[in-house]
Amino acid sequence: MGIRPAAARRSTLTGVAGGPSRLPQESPRGRHRGHTLFTGLIEDIGTIRARTPRGADVTLEISTQAIDVSTLALGESVAVNGVCLTVTSAAGGGFSADASVETLASSALGRLRVGDRVHLERALRLGDRLGGHIVQGHVDGTGRLARRSPAGRAWDLWIEAPAALLAELIPKGSVAVDGVSLTVNEVDGREFRLTIIPHTEDKTLLLTLPVGAAVNLETDVIGKYVRRAVGANTPSTLRDTLARFGYTPPE
Repeated sequence: MGIRPAAARRSTLTGVAGGPSRLPQESPRGRHRGHTLFTGLIEDIGTIRARTPRGADVTLEISTQAIDVSTLALGESVAVNGVCLTVTSAAGGGFSADASVETLASSALGRLRVGDRVHLERALRLGDRLGGHIVQGHVDGTGRLARRSPAGRAWDLWIEAPAALLAELIPKGSVAVDGVSLTVNEVDGREFRLTIIPHTEDKTLLLTLPVGAAVNLETDVIGKYVRRAVGANTPSTLRDTLARFGYTPPE
């Protein structure tokens, strides 16, 4: 896990950092949010500097140091703690984005307060390296940090998650936790285990979370489609699933 240099990934658009709050042009990427992809490699740790209710929605204003806001385009997607949000304005070393009532209901963004820090990642462009795994920024639900324990120089984190999400996790598979691409080491009962190495500890907020904290979870999109294809959304044994594909295992 690491901070990906933002300047190395994108050219600067016309504009002045810290200038007027509206952005100069619309990003083609922003028009097709359903196709936006991330890698789960965090570019920066930002800070919530304002939180403004808009009816049932919320506008978040987020400061950032590593991301040059003069290169952000109107409508561009940024993952905030793993949630894909659309940039609506930028100025003074930060940007604003709206979180809808649906986003607030399905993620932990509604718990954010002024002063809280968040993981930030801009969307991939064609040709960027995919250093983590395919992350859509479409959070599947929230989990809870159940416990942590030292594991040599690393730390093991146990995340309690809904049964529907645990069914999409496999040992050595991928999961995004608050937008961070991580490897699942174990799935047991109502929890799964992750190992946070020193580099990930230094570059993310995961080990600063208190036990009991809510985290955004996005399971591997490939695993979701495989699960759907084999009919794992309905009660079934392995023998039943194989039989539907014409294979009868020996008794």
